[in-house]
Amino acid sequence: MKVLFIGDIVGKAGRQAVKNLLPNLVNRYNIDFVIANGENAAGGFGITEKTASELFDCGIHIITTGNHIWDKKEALPFIAKEDRILRPINYPPGVPGYGSAIFSISERVKAVVINVSGRVFMNTLDCPFRTTKNEVEKLRESTNIILIDFHAEATSEKIAFGYYMDGLVSAVIGTHTHVQTADEKLLPGGTAYITDVGMTGPQTSVIGIEKEQIIERFLLHMPRKYNVADGRGLLSAVIIEIEEKNGKATAIQRLQLTNS
Repeated sequence: MKVLFIGDIVGKAGRQAVKNLLPNLVNRYNIDFVIANGENAAGGFGITEKTASELFDCGIHIITTGNHIWDKKEALPFIAKEDRILRPINYPPGVPGYGSAIFSISERVKAVVINVSGRVFMNTLDCPFRTTKNEVEKLRESTNIILIDFHAEATSEKIAFGYYMDGLVSAVIGTHTHVQTADEKLLPGGTAYITDVGMTGPQTSVIGIEKEQIIERFLLHMPRKYNVADGRGLLSAVIIEIEEKNGKATAIQRLQLTNS
């Protein structure tokens, strides 16, 4: 089976890139399952019911998130009930929403998606390593096909997590930094890995924000409101090929496409 994982969708440019490019990608590569990180889909910060519905209508099956999941307070009731939108599983007990999901790809094939947040330079949540491993051990009773969105800042934490989960899951896909890394690989135990899948959003920007605003911040060190950049969108993603019988990854391929 083939899984397409789309990197952090940022604002209107990101949503438009998904709308325009996803159908052709699915047909061209015979994609069976589409996952996307959508925590910045609504105006660059957070997600709403409207933007989530727009992404689902484009053909995305599961939306993962991260530290911006709660930025749109009006979306909290929707997140609490919509099991196709995931928030990091290592939030404390009692936090609304879902940290993992089981998706039926066909009558005989199921896939699990787990969303987890790192702790280095991030909010201090429960241990991502132990929390995720416990969840994997439970969910492996349902299927061997397990994909993880590891939403984290530090490269070292992401790489360590990948090796920690190697052989237990099909893929560990890093998100959050919005810059696609060139280290996609198959780990020794059969887990596909990339440190960061990259951003799906405005190409001419600083990780999605108007470049002049970020340059000004570096020059003046003054706080200000940030705006998502306009212009042509860039879609960043990876395609993961997985053996259905044992859940081992057999290939991982990076993609970057411009929405013309």
